[in-house]
Amino acid sequence: MSKGLRIVYLGPEGTFCEQAARRYFYGTDPALIACPTIRDVFDAVEETKATYGAVPVENSLEGSERRTLDLLLEKELLISGEVDLRVVHNLIVRPRTVLENVQVILSHPQALAQCRKFLEKYFPKAELGEVSSTARAVQQLSEVENAAAIGTETAAQRYGMEVVHRQIEDDPNNFTRFFILGKEDRMPTGRDKTSLIFSAKHEPGSLFQVLEAFAIRGINLTKIESRPQRGRPWEYVFYLDFEGHRTEQGVKEALEAMRRRCIFVKILGSYPKYSENSS
Repeated sequence: MSKGLRIVYLGPEGTFCEQAARRYFYGTDPALIACPTIRDVFDAVEETKATYGAVPVENSLEGSERRTLDLLLEKELLISGEVDLRVVHNLIVRPRTVLENVQVILSHPQALAQCRKFLEKYFPKAELGEVSSTARAVQQLSEVENAAAIGTETAAQRYGMEVVHRQIEDDPNNFTRFFILGKEDRMPTGRDKTSLIFSAKHEPGSLFQVLEAFAIRGINLTKIESRPQRGRPWEYVFYLDFEGHRTEQGVKEALEAMRRRCIFVKILGSYPKYSENSS
């Protein structure tokens, strides 16, 4: 990927999303721009104000990011890459804070939940304050007395705060997956994934028949998830990830069979499976 890219991500500065964007575009020296909401990220790429956007799509402990899934259905952007990022939570304070005086701990609700054991052991009487992101929690330490935050080391450095305990998450196997959004997906690499959305016909066995189209061709499904279809109560769409590129013959055949059995199919993109060396 060339230099001079404009990359938008879910902000503020210091979020895991920024870390994911930096990792994916490492070595390209992109201009990174924080957006206040996931919709703002989609809009910036859609309106060509940015080349790519980085958004969270699912966490290994908490599940999918519903705002991202809904916008993938609503918007016409494509997934051009993915990043898996290990989530490391740290206890962060304003410099010279006395830990015994900490009365409130700020963070995103998921981060607070993922550090429950640490908090119950060391801060059982502290009030837990929920904010919109871990980075925002660190940022707010300059405004709140006798407070600590759970956030990233990057955020601590960015806002002039101090990390006093590292890796305080209850489960070290905590990962978040991020999508890189653009106007085009990627050419085949031989180790690809494809994501799509579909709605099956309201007939007995229709979902089985859709999935069978992949099984009989030996295509491995890596995720399937249902979401309510807006404006149509008790009707659902399905999000599907599978191994392979949409241009491969077996995948093309499976998609053809799928379209015959579905109300609609929307391809979200084919892209390289993430590895430390895939960006």
